[in-house]
Amino acid sequence: MKRCKRLTALLACALLLCIPLSALAEEPALIDYAGSLALDMQSETAKQQVTVSNFVDGDTTHFAVPESLDPSGVLKARYIAINTPESTGKIEEWGKKASSFTREKLENAEAILIESDTDQWNSDSTSTRDLVWVWYKPAGEESYRNLNVELLQNGLALANNAGGNRYGETCLAAVAQARANKLHIYSGEKDPDFFYGDAIELTIRELRLHPEEYSGKKVAFTGVITQNHNNSVYLETLDEETGMYFGFHAYYGFNLSAGGMEVLHMGNEARIVGTVQYYEAGQAWQVSGLNYRMMRPNDPGNIQKLSEGHDPAWTKITPEQFWEPVALETDDGTDTRDFAALAQGTSVSMTVKAELVESPYQSLLCLECSDCGPSSVKVYVPASLTGPDGQPLTQEALDGKTLLIRGFVDNMEGYCVRVFTGDGLTYLD
Repeated sequence: MKRCKRLTALLACALLLCIPLSALAEEPALIDYAGSLALDMQSETAKQQVTVSNFVDGDTTHFAVPESLDPSGVLKARYIAINTPESTGKIEEWGKKASSFTREKLENAEAILIESDTDQWNSDSTSTRDLVWVWYKPAGEESYRNLNVELLQNGLALANNAGGNRYGETCLAAVAQARANKLHIYSGEKDPDFFYGDAIELTIRELRLHPEEYSGKKVAFTGVITQNHNNSVYLETLDEETGMYFGFHAYYGFNLSAGGMEVLHMGNEARIVGTVQYYEAGQAWQVSGLNYRMMRPNDPGNIQKLSEGHDPAWTKITPEQFWEPVALETDDGTDTRDFAALAQGTSVSMTVKAELVESPYQSLLCLECSDCGPSSVKVYVPASLTGPDGQPLTQEALDGKTLLIRGFVDNMEGYCVRVFTGDGLTYLD
C-alpha cells in the first residue's frame, strides 16, 4: 500500500514537471479600460468632432474646431484627469514616450471627438486651455477609445484629480493596474529615450524663454545646425505648440576634436551639451564647454549627431512682423514678447527695399528697409561679400534695390538680421 502511494506521488510530480510554469501561476489578463469605457453620445456633456491642429505633448493638443466654439478656430486642449511627464520645456523621463504615444494614436485615427466633463466647455487653471476627454476611433474600428484613460493604463501618465470627474472610477482602476504591472512610469526601469547624465534635459524654447534660470548650469538640448561662424554654431528647432522656430548659439571654441566638428556639421540635427552663459560682447546667451569623447560616443556628456540632411527653416516674415509681439501660452499664463526676441538665432527670409546706411562695425555693411518706417530692420552683411551679380557690394549696387534677404536673427546693439554668405542676398529688380 505504501509502495502504491509512493508511485502515485512520483507520477503526480512527473505530471507537474510537464506542465508549463505559466499554467501553474497565470497572471490575470490586463483589462483594456480605454476600450471598455463607452462614449455616450446622448449624455448632457458638451462634445465636438475635431481634427488635430498641433501636437504639443502627451496631455496637451491643439484641435481645429468651428469658429462657433472658438473664434480662432483652434481649441487648446488639456486632457482631464492626467499629467504626462514633460517634453516641451524641461525633458522628463517617459515624456517623449508619452508624447509619441498621443501623436501616434491621433495621427492614425479615423475620427476624433472631444468631450467636456459637464454640459459646457471648462478652462484649466491658466484660463488658456480647455479641459477635455479625448476620444478617438482607430482605423477599421466602430467604437471610440478614451485616450486619457489609455495613457493612464499604459503607465504614461500620473493621475491628476482623477477621482473627481465623470470617469473617475475607471481612471483610478487604470492607474492601479499600471502600477501593479509596473508599466513605464511605475516600472523602476530607465527610459531608453532619456539621457541620464548630469545635464538638465530641456528644449531650445525653454532655454530661449528662461536663460537666466539656467545661467552657469549644464544643459542638454537638440536642434538643427544652420550656421557655423566664429567658433560657434547656430541651432534651431520647430516648436509644435506655437509653430515657431526657436534658436540658440553654441560656442565650441578651439579645442574640439575632429570627431566633434563632424557632429557640428551644418545640416546635422545634434544633441548639444554645455554650460549656459551670457556672452557680453555678442549680447547673447549661449552654451559653451562642448565636449566629444571619441572613445565614449554614447557618453551623455558628449555632443552627439542624431541625423543629417536638414535645411534652415528660412521663416518668411515682413519687417512689420519682425517687431510684432507674440503671445505664448505657459502654465503661468500668457508670456508676450517681440518676435525678434523669441526668434534670436533662427533663420529668416524677408523682402526689403534696401538703403545702405552708416554701420558701427568696420567689417560689416548695414542695410535698412528704406520704406518701412518704424518697422525698419537693420541687416548686416560682410563688407567683403559680393552681390548676387558677382560684383562687390557698393552704395550704388544696393541703394534702392529690392532684395530677398536670407539671414539669422541676432542682437547687435539691437535686434537685426545677419547675412553670412552671398546667396543670402537676391536682387528682385
